[in-house]
Amino acid sequence: MTEMNPDKLVSLVSAYNPNTNAALIRAAFDFGRDMHEGQLRDSGEPYFTHPIAVAELLTQQHLDDESIITALLHDTVEDTKASYSLVAEKFGTQIAELVNGVTKLTNLQLSSTETKQAENFRKLFIAMSKDMRVILVKLADRLHNMRTIRFQDPAKQAKKARETMDIYAPLAGRMGMQWMREELEDLSFRVLNPEGRSSIIRRFIHLQQETGDVVDKITTDIRAELARANIEAEVFGRAKKPFSIWRKMQEKEQSFSRLSDIYGFRVITDTEANCYAVMGIIHKRWKAVPGRFKDYISNPKSNGYRSIHTTVSGRDGKRVEVQIRTRQMHEVAETGVAAHWSYRDGQRVENPFAVDPAAWVNQLTERFEGADHDEFLEHVKLEMYQDQVFCFTPKGDVIKLPRGATPLDFAYGIHTRIGASCVGCKIDGLRVPLWTRLKNGQSVEIITAEGQHPQASWLDIAVTGRARSSIRKALREADRERFIKLGRELARVAFEQVGKKSSDKALATAARQMGLDDADDLLAQLGSAELVASDVVRHLYPELAEAAAGDTVDAERAVIGLPDDQVSTRAGCCQPLPGERIVGIAYRGQGVIIHTIDCPVLQDFEGQEKRWIDLHWHSGPHKAEHAASFDITISNDAGILGRICTLIGEQRANISDMQFIDRKPDYYRLLVDVDLRDVEHLHMVMTALEADSDVAEISRFKSVDRKP
Repeated sequence: MTEMNPDKLVSLVSAYNPNTNAALIRAAFDFGRDMHEGQLRDSGEPYFTHPIAVAELLTQQHLDDESIITALLHDTVEDTKASYSLVAEKFGTQIAELVNGVTKLTNLQLSSTETKQAENFRKLFIAMSKDMRVILVKLADRLHNMRTIRFQDPAKQAKKARETMDIYAPLAGRMGMQWMREELEDLSFRVLNPEGRSSIIRRFIHLQQETGDVVDKITTDIRAELARANIEAEVFGRAKKPFSIWRKMQEKEQSFSRLSDIYGFRVITDTEANCYAVMGIIHKRWKAVPGRFKDYISNPKSNGYRSIHTTVSGRDGKRVEVQIRTRQMHEVAETGVAAHWSYRDGQRVENPFAVDPAAWVNQLTERFEGADHDEFLEHVKLEMYQDQVFCFTPKGDVIKLPRGATPLDFAYGIHTRIGASCVGCKIDGLRVPLWTRLKNGQSVEIITAEGQHPQASWLDIAVTGRARSSIRKALREADRERFIKLGRELARVAFEQVGKKSSDKALATAARQMGLDDADDLLAQLGSAELVASDVVRHLYPELAEAAAGDTVDAERAVIGLPDDQVSTRAGCCQPLPGERIVGIAYRGQGVIIHTIDCPVLQDFEGQEKRWIDLHWHSGPHKAEHAASFDITISNDAGILGRICTLIGEQRANISDMQFIDRKPDYYRLLVDVDLRDVEHLHMVMTALEADSDVAEISRFKSVDRKP
């Protein structure tokens, strides 16, 4: 840290408060330095470097003289010969009370036993209710201690880091000081899980080496769009903090490579109207991700936070979160309740979006004045942990869930058996649908019934990894017999194509060669599209499988017109087939994506002619390895699904995947992925299926939401 003297500190304060009481700040600086004379920190530095650093943190938030002086003196009553009366005599009663309040907070053991913790939490909030600046100084004190925690012994580091993660970081978030919450969480993460944090950083470095500076590219794109619309705004981008990414990985049970929105961007403009105009421009330029739009301008958070949040599929399909706000909203978003105390040009800033910082604390302390400590702690945690939902069973037990959780998640949170047999629920005594989003403090009663089993539709309702994993497992077990039957039909067709029979012995041999338990396991994976029937045949009869493919065009030279050494991928949206007119779109790091000439996605690349590549298919027969999807509606009757598979097999086409979209008593609607040679092969398969009397409808399925 740069050596700080009284003049430098006064200069920092004067920059935003020219009317500062410079003499009083210098006096406090000298008093604190004298009181801590001879004391050292664990790092070996003079102890007074810590109060100076805390004061400097508060100057960054433009806080008043009393807060700065309190920071300089906050450890004097606790750790030196100074007394409350001496501080009051020299600096006034108000500063003495603030110093005393910070001292009491320091002595509270907030990570102690549950009973003691509950009592100390109440003391914490009583201190905050008297003067909110007490907690602002304490948070800055904790932030600097966490920044220098490496000099403490490991046991003390772990204790402080856990307390910070559980108490101070969420409290900073509830105070609206999001930047501080993120840094406190990440500093705690560094102590509690250094390997996890390092792995995130290593993956980030690797990702940057592969894709370049994504933040700079997307920031440039947004600025260009706003310039075209003549909207003045500042655009900032950043990669999210390692702990934030780690938490998303845990909540979504996804690996880093599958995690999408790891970048965040802010657009800061001058008016509320421009905020909505910016949102329209971004949604017009990039595809908005459904369910990820939140308007905190028209519906602000209780701590005064206002902003528009949206997530879009940005450059190269990467999901990015964009926050849009005015400069005044940004000030509150950055400093939270500290905005209420901020000074500018010697005057308290009148920010219309800054809420009364004591309102929330006073409301809590008044509402639960007669409650016992445990009840108070319970409700404070409900208020603090905004990223989580705490709900109650009829017996009063607390179930902790992520925000957005449903009664199904609640049921599985109690026990897998309760979740599997769930048929309904009541929230606060009223019957509600299972897809209802739970809110903090609600009482949830799960209604169960014997004979109930998890439904496939539940996967669209549940959000927790535990619930979704249990549902998938139950569905797999329930569908196993059906998949074995379907797999047997797929195997029969594939074997007949090479003149062989799919006997039990042949299937058992193939299962053993492919490392599977037995023939039933192989058939179940065939029926669930985890295996492809042609691969099974290839393991047993490689020469026959190769002969069946014939003298076909090599997959590596199927497309003509690609630049040298450039790889290509068929677009998932339009699934181009040999025989269709095609065009390529170049992506940095991904090669060339091939689209049909009429694909609606190409509209997004108008004006980017340099990325367009004229392509056409190589003449000659192609292998049946180009997937196309069919949307098929069939009668719900015995044997019909097997007959459909047989019809497809008779056309020398292989089913690579099958997904049921809708199931009704009289019909099924399903998506079937079929490996085809070319567009002519497509028409042959569709004609054969259309001719079947039990096929009500069939069409080629395309979707702009599908990835390559």
